[in-house]
Amino acid sequence: MTIIMTVGGIVFLLPFIWMVSASFKLEEDVLTFPIQWIPQTWNAIENYSQVWFGDKSFLLYYWNTIKISVLTTLTSVAVSSLAAYAFAKIKFKGRDIVFLIVLATYMIPPQSLLVPQFLMYTWADLFDSHLGLILLNSFSVFGTFMLRQFFLGINDEIIESAKIDGAGHFRTFFHIALPLVSPAIATYAILRFIWTWNDYQYPLIFIRSEELYTLQLGIAQFADAHGSIYSLMMAAAVSAIIPLLIVFIIGQKQVIEGIQLGGVKG
Repeated sequence: MTIIMTVGGIVFLLPFIWMVSASFKLEEDVLTFPIQWIPQTWNAIENYSQVWFGDKSFLLYYWNTIKISVLTTLTSVAVSSLAAYAFAKIKFKGRDIVFLIVLATYMIPPQSLLVPQFLMYTWADLFDSHLGLILLNSFSVFGTFMLRQFFLGINDEIIESAKIDGAGHFRTFFHIALPLVSPAIATYAILRFIWTWNDYQYPLIFIRSEELYTLQLGIAQFADAHGSIYSLMMAAAVSAIIPLLIVFIIGQKQVIEGIQLGGVKG
């Protein structure tokens, strides 16, 4: 089984390895057969210089995407965790019915909401702004549902003892409940960051000014100008996924802990 999984992992990695290799090559060497995994002539500096400092600057796209992704992740984690704690540990009339209604909205295709969202954002003067993109993903039904399951795993006696000691809901949430589900929070934060970083649909519809473009729109624009030059396209693709690899490598321990904790609670 170990051998089979190793071979399968290598097979899945081959396209990524080819992409990185192609980004270091001269254009005429990209499609040679058999494949040259190690470039005979290295052209990495020229390829990446054109991507980062050419007529379509990836520096601006990177800054826009990092800003939107970080702020969206922080906002979404805050809103989803507070909502999840309320649905899990605060008893109020109609709580379960409200939660079922919120959960039911997860079955609505996001594409069906684009027209009303477009009209609302135009009316609220949030169209063609980064704030609008951040607010679009500030609440997540998936995040609320996921974190609620972890909050349900906290023993009610712990919450009750905090109340007896005079702690209110916010103090109980921040000082007791939140630290206990920190692996789940980290897992959702990583997922939210990756989803926002890779989002193409919302920026395409709600952003018009080129100076506000995210990385995904920038790559699409770059492809229109250099789509036939595969070495440059691969260099742009590698540049786009590097932050995701860094985020996952840094947070993989928390992701594994979150999965293990979810398995125990489940």
